Amino acid sequence: MTHADALPRTGDWTSARMRDGAKIAYRLTRGGGRRRFALVHSLAMDGSFWDRTAALLGDDADILVYDCRGHGRSDKPAGPYTVAQFADDLAELFTAVGWDRAVVAGASMGGCVSLAFAAAHPGKVAGLGLVDTTAWYGAAAPQQWEERAQKGLQEGLAALVPFQVSRWVTEAFREANRELVDAAIATFLANDPAAYVETCRMLGAADLRAALPGFAWPTRILVGEEDYATPVAMAEAMRDAIPGARLRIIPGARHLTPLECPDVIAGDLRELADATT
Repeated sequence: MTHADALPRTGDWTSARMRDGAKIAYRLTRGGGRRRFALVHSLAMDGSFWDRTAALLGDDADILVYDCRGHGRSDKPAGPYTVAQFADDLAELFTAVGWDRAVVAGASMGGCVSLAFAAAHPGKVAGLGLVDTTAWYGAAAPQQWEERAQKGLQEGLAALVPFQVSRWVTEAFREANRELVDAAIATFLANDPAAYVETCRMLGAADLRAALPGFAWPTRILVGEEDYATPVAMAEAMRDAIPGARLRIIPGARHLTPLECPDVIAGDLRELADATT
């Protein structure tokens, strides 16, 4: 892999070329490196999904955010996509920025990618943060995700917005933070429909359960109490399967807790990073 440019100044977006030729956009914020975080966004979002949380991780933190393939500023090659492929992209980004290990945290889709990364690249994981996510969506997942994908493809992504927003955050949060929610909707609508379809199929096929008992680093699992997309039972299943994992259920929150309560997420991620040193 080669750099698109020299290593970026703090906060600049740049890109790195993967072995298959795809460019993946990323941003590295340097804060002195006492803590090091790689953050993986949720489905149909982009790296800016983590802005509110990243701002609370501390001035001494180095933070890598990026747009997963098929999303945002990154290339959108034809599918099929796999979580293993997405995990390898992150491993190549580690090489691009000169990292050996970091706390890896992902939300929703990003959590599936983080699990796949931990399974395939265990030596690069200092700690694991699993936010509003699951190792397996269930036996009906391929059909359910295909139905969602086809609705977005045939009727347009706007047809999915009411369903998505009702799951993302609570009604009270939406009323109080309309600008933030509108920005998330705009990001969702900007997605390439074909890439969205392939990513939905990827999540429907994802099953990381077999890897979980072998995880051997500090792990924090966080989930909103009202998360209907990856409910508390899915978080409990991961906690029970990962040795020593700790679970926090966040009262009155739904599926995108890094948007709804970034202070809680950042606090647990800081504690997780401190537990790795």
